Amino acid sequence: MKIEAIELLSNNIIETEQFYNTILDIKTNSKSENEVSFLIGKTKVSFQKSAVQDPNYHLAFDIPNNKLEEAFQWLKKRTTVLPVTTNSQFSSFEAWNAKSFYFYDNNGNLLELICRFDADNQSNTTFESSSILFASEIGIVTSDVLATAEKLISQYGLDYYAKQPKTENFAVIGDENGLLILVTPDRNWFPTTKKAQAFEARVLLSTADGAKQELQIRNQPGN
Repeated sequence: MKIEAIELLSNNIIETEQFYNTILDIKTNSKSENEVSFLIGKTKVSFQKSAVQDPNYHLAFDIPNNKLEEAFQWLKKRTTVLPVTTNSQFSSFEAWNAKSFYFYDNNGNLLELICRFDADNQSNTTFESSSILFASEIGIVTSDVLATAEKLISQYGLDYYAKQPKTENFAVIGDENGLLILVTPDRNWFPTTKKAQAFEARVLLSTADGAKQELQIRNQPGN
């Protein structure tokens, strides 16, 4: 599964454009009075102006798996990298064979740059914004994780991520190229103390058979 495009809500389109242009050095792809979009690697990420109070999301972006430390040094010169433990700003997911680090954008979206060591995506070039490969994760907040997961699996022809056992408050759908992270509102977004909240979004997916499908994430219990 691949995440081709993501459409999120934002309270401030102007500040969003400034953050992605200036802090992340990502050029504007298109904009209007009520929308701004960026091409982050292969994924189009758009923000729609909204009166909904403080909409925020969790997104992860893959980077070459030999560029973790270099990417970290690049980013920490530009913005604050969040602590994962008292001694480290890196997370380590042993079951996933992955490592990552986290930061916020101007909207309070929790962003993650992640290396998946089972992927064949090494790079020999110096890390910069163009080194980001694609959006590989988006969080979905729902009061009934397993019911929502089964609905998504049935509707979009997906499956649970083989490396992550499902629980009643956390489940992961997809594969190494794209993951839907399902959580309940009582969970904190790792590695923060910020509670997950449900906000509307749209995600364009392409599945293994090449089909493209639009996923509507709705701000409703159970999605």
